[in-house]
Amino acid sequence: MYKLGIDVGGTNTDAVLIDEDLSIVAAVKHPTSVDITQGIMGAMDAVLEASGIDRSQISQAMLGTTQCTNAIVERKGLAPIAVLRIGAPATVGIPPMVDWADDIRAVSVAETIIEGGFEYDGKRLAEFDEAACRAFFEGVKGRVEAVAISCVFSTVRNDDELSAARIATEVLGDGVHVSISSEIGSMGLIERENATILNAALYDVARRFTEGFAESLADKGVTNADVYLSQNDGTLMTMEYARRYPIFTIACGPTNSIRGASYLSHMDDAIIIDVGGTTTDLGVLAHGFPRESGVAVTIGGVRTNFRMPDVVSIGLGGGSIVREREDGTVTVGPDSVGYAITERALVFGGDTMCATDIAVRLGMAEVGDASLVAGISDELAEKAMAAIRELVEEGIDVMKVSNDDIDVVLVGGGSIILPTDLTGTSKVVKPEHSGCANAIGSAISKVSGTYEALVDYDEVPRETALERARTAAIEEAVAAGAVRGTVEIIDIEDVPLAYYPGHTNRVKAKAAGDLGK
Repeated sequence: MYKLGIDVGGTNTDAVLIDEDLSIVAAVKHPTSVDITQGIMGAMDAVLEASGIDRSQISQAMLGTTQCTNAIVERKGLAPIAVLRIGAPATVGIPPMVDWADDIRAVSVAETIIEGGFEYDGKRLAEFDEAACRAFFEGVKGRVEAVAISCVFSTVRNDDELSAARIATEVLGDGVHVSISSEIGSMGLIERENATILNAALYDVARRFTEGFAESLADKGVTNADVYLSQNDGTLMTMEYARRYPIFTIACGPTNSIRGASYLSHMDDAIIIDVGGTTTDLGVLAHGFPRESGVAVTIGGVRTNFRMPDVVSIGLGGGSIVREREDGTVTVGPDSVGYAITERALVFGGDTMCATDIAVRLGMAEVGDASLVAGISDELAEKAMAAIRELVEEGIDVMKVSNDDIDVVLVGGGSIILPTDLTGTSKVVKPEHSGCANAIGSAISKVSGTYEALVDYDEVPRETALERARTAAIEEAVAAGAVRGTVEIIDIEDVPLAYYPGHTNRVKAKAAGDLGK
């Protein structure tokens, strides 16, 4: 039996086939198309042809896609939604989407704030106004495809959100998607609400790309495979889960690369540098999984606080354009020829000097026709490489948490442009198949579950709270499709909250296990 992993990047769509022993059977790169589906099918064709396996033997297919990110950034394909906040009178001073740009705020057909919600300790702030909730949904019936529901401190108690979701389904019908904030974001009402609104607006996008992937597999004769989507914590989710929580696919590309880099390098702690055609993503591998960001993340101009990997992106890739200024200085990027590199780079007979041309000129890479870059002077090439080195070394400094040197793993098709003697590193490795690390990460990913709660240690002893968190995280992973006997706790923490009375801590646990076969 085999696993098929596919990851869609801005320049290339990568595909890999892995056998039941997790050995790589075939790995390919295929140019990403304007119509992403065509690029996926092209990559699928190439990897199936390269492997020569019986397609009926593929039991699992995994996809990492940028379509949700693109939909938010480009403001395309978003569903019309209604936004309900439960939190009057305490939160009426800041209405939903108050700081959103007009072009993306237009996804909301209507929004309102009704009475209800809770205090930080779970005590009721105001009684839930069921009549106002029902009237709001009656008013948007037939005008929306999805609903976003948020509530004050719903991460402590989500009673009112669940009541509102039930009413929404009663009034609007089962065909309308309902997103509730307690299942998506963390502490902080506005950022959590923002993430929930985006999740609801992505409903149609998620439906289209999940159905499209399933149809593409069927067209290629892959009919016996269970289908999964990559999510941004380095693990997998089912098609149904992806339709409910499409926002969790955002930034899955970098996390796939981090997981793939860990597998290929046999390292559990390192900085991962994933170099594509246009950008370079730097992330941190901690205990075999991507380090999670501890701050709010802005997506398409919208500030959110749902889980996101701690990743820094810089405008450097294999297709980054190299320019020599009149004063003799040399710049690299941030603009790039992107997926047109095989047409525009000098080594491929084009007319644009790119970072890949510099790597070939300096003897660091063997792609294209080296004779076509022989005219680049030594001085220009060295200056360009110095600019490349400076960009990456600054990124490494940003990701490090101490002055100590750290291991680095280079992956991605564009990693040929980077030297391996980088300042601030103890060693730099570039494993075999590193160019397809993202697809490999998708194919070998596990299934996870996360639990988070506020706990007052004066009422619940610390060890009891941590054990409850461990148990709950494991159950979440099993519910998501993990084999119970393989589930392990990969991270657990408790953070004291000084601005809360007593000894209140935010307790969080994450578990991950193998996908059922």
